[in-house]
Amino acid sequence: MFSNRLPPNPVANALSRRVAALHREAVPFVDLTESNPTRARFEYPADILRALADGRALRYEPQPFGLAMAREAVAADYARRGSHVDAAQVVLTASTSEAYSWLFKVLCNPGDEVLVPRPSYPLFEHLTRLEAVSALPYDVEYHGRWEIDVVGIAHAVSARTRAVLVVSPNNPTGSYIKRRELEGLSAVCSQHNLALVADEVFVDYELDAPGDRVTDVALHTGALAFSLGGLSKSVGLPQLKLGWIVVGGVPESREAALAALELVADSYLSVATPVQVAAADLLERGAAIRAGICRRLRTNLDALRTLATSFPGTTVLACEGGWYAVIRVPATSPEEDLVLGLLDRERILVHPGYFFDFPREAYLVTSLLPPPEVFRDAAARMLQFTATAV
Repeated sequence: MFSNRLPPNPVANALSRRVAALHREAVPFVDLTESNPTRARFEYPADILRALADGRALRYEPQPFGLAMAREAVAADYARRGSHVDAAQVVLTASTSEAYSWLFKVLCNPGDEVLVPRPSYPLFEHLTRLEAVSALPYDVEYHGRWEIDVVGIAHAVSARTRAVLVVSPNNPTGSYIKRRELEGLSAVCSQHNLALVADEVFVDYELDAPGDRVTDVALHTGALAFSLGGLSKSVGLPQLKLGWIVVGGVPESREAALAALELVADSYLSVATPVQVAAADLLERGAAIRAGICRRLRTNLDALRTLATSFPGTTVLACEGGWYAVIRVPATSPEEDLVLGLLDRERILVHPGYFFDFPREAYLVTSLLPPPEVFRDAAARMLQFTATAV
């Protein structure tokens, strides 16, 4: 009866079953996987949503790419990083996930392939399958810092490959795409007529950002390229549901992509008018929220690194940006046993590395969003537990 695009009916793993049981039993625990800033005790201005009540939101004027005023606001916001974007290059979506969906519709036929990073967030598996597209992994390797295996990507290209996806900073590795990597990827994409899709939702959250990083990727390559962003991360307001695509590349391919995207966007018209009317105000006033998030990320990462020095065999891997930290811990037990034991004994929830397709054990992934006093206590108990677990 149902489409085979749907992922197989998932059977909850042991960790998710344990978390669900704790919720049912109202047993408190510290969630070091928190990804929602609105639940992490940040101070939001009391009137941050005032612009949603603008009277202009009462008038519905459907535009496939979104209202001109909202697209201009997004384009203007790129100037913060020294990038020039023409509003004509901006396509508004309801979310980054929807942006991926539209791009897969434009770029791929059923059965085609896109190359996705490993390790990375597992959502790609669902987003691609729902569009009848296959996600094939390429490696992001750790050699003191994370590096994209550009040679491996070139070897992985087949007759059915349509795009290469990068996440910069990556979730969870925190690694930005570097100039040399972008040059290599641009050459591969140009040679094989592939698109480059750069998910840059965490781009503003710099930690140990290297000087050779590239931001606003679509503006810095001759290949057809798309940079994705959204209010969810840029101003810490995921509930407002506004994302965007910036289309780059040589004019001929860019205009062809925009024409194709217009057909898809016009079929859905998914972005609500109030958030478009409010976009300029939200992007301007959201700077204070973003700054508060940045301060907390740095505070928690510094605390984690300091704590880890007391535990031989434990390493906090290089983190250039984003909201997460990756910790290599002694592989005294399988990752699932470690995270289950940590939850049962210390009431602390973290992600195991296998959730993100790390190639070996043992890695833990923790959010840097929780309040500092909560984070520091939980991180200390987590490191003590993993150092002594057998």
